[in-house]
Amino acid sequence: MALPVRKQLKYWGIAAAIFAVTLWFLGNVLLPFVLGGAIAYCLDPVADRLERAGLSRGASVGVITVAAVLIFVVLTVAIIPMLIGQTTALFGTAPQLFRDLQAFLTEKFPNMMTDGGVVQQSLASLGETIKTKGAAVAETALASVGSLLNVLMLFLIVPVVAVYMLIDWDNMVAQIDSLVPLDHRETVRKLARDVDSVLAGFIRGMGSVMLILGTYYAVLLWAVGLQFGLVVGVVAGFLTFIPYVGAIVGGGLAIGLALFQFWGEWWWIVAVWAIFQSGQFIEGNIVTPRLVGSSVGLHPVWLLLALSVFGALFGFIGLLVAVPLAAAMGVIVRFLGDRYRESKLYLGFAGNDAESVSATERVGGPEMTQATAHLTVSQPGRDTR
Repeated sequence: MALPVRKQLKYWGIAAAIFAVTLWFLGNVLLPFVLGGAIAYCLDPVADRLERAGLSRGASVGVITVAAVLIFVVLTVAIIPMLIGQTTALFGTAPQLFRDLQAFLTEKFPNMMTDGGVVQQSLASLGETIKTKGAAVAETALASVGSLLNVLMLFLIVPVVAVYMLIDWDNMVAQIDSLVPLDHRETVRKLARDVDSVLAGFIRGMGSVMLILGTYYAVLLWAVGLQFGLVVGVVAGFLTFIPYVGAIVGGGLAIGLALFQFWGEWWWIVAVWAIFQSGQFIEGNIVTPRLVGSSVGLHPVWLLLALSVFGALFGFIGLLVAVPLAAAMGVIVRFLGDRYRESKLYLGFAGNDAESVSATERVGGPEMTQATAHLTVSQPGRDTR
């Protein structure tokens, strides 16, 4: 005999509360395992494809591990030091950039830039604020990351967890599937497939788009000689998951820096503009349609809300679980909305009429439906024989 719905909701509510409390108290401890699981989830399709090519699961994971180590070494030796250096230099030159902007505005718009005016004071203070606060924010972020992710977790535990979970991923999914209540197994499987589709489209698809566009912007901006081009490319690529924001922020930052650096050499400014225009064309017509699809079912506003809420409640671990939880909640909300539209609460008497017509079609076929419609429109008292 199945449990009543009220008791089922009670038990699942207790399970959700235990999950939230666990995240609250053990977030830092669970962090490397959540990171490892996220890496394993993203790389599972690659391992499956290598298996279909003829490799065993262990050999597939070995190939992925070697490739990941090589990429990590290249990033550590070549890219990351350059990125840190450019970020620090950008914060250091911010006051000079705003002084140059102030001089430009004073020359072109003297009425707006009066001595001691609000605009002049704001520009002067903004550059110094970015220099001091930007460096402080960067140091605080690095310190907080260092406190949460010590060297042992980052370089040992996370890769080991990711490798083991990637090897046993299919077995873990099968074990979890076997624990689903039998009465709800098909429904849960459908919801799980929908959640996986959303996550695959967003995390794997958008992650690939962010990586491709970030590399594209960074390499081309570096090729044209733009200062801080690597930082601008990384920022633009990272913000690509929000439609138009990455292009607006990255493009505005790049063109602004190009105006200061290449003033008078307009072809270089046009080249920077063309880089972002071509990047948007490639993203909208080639990369995003192939890697993400027409829709991932995860609205950017909903995603930002989830990141803000879970980040405030659970810290860095909340940011990591925000995307899968937001995807699951979105799928469940749509599922409940479909169930509501099928319920008596939504259909009311119109639903009864629709059900009666549907039953008539099943019993008598189209002829009976036409006859019923004829009787419905007949005048009262008219002889229908």
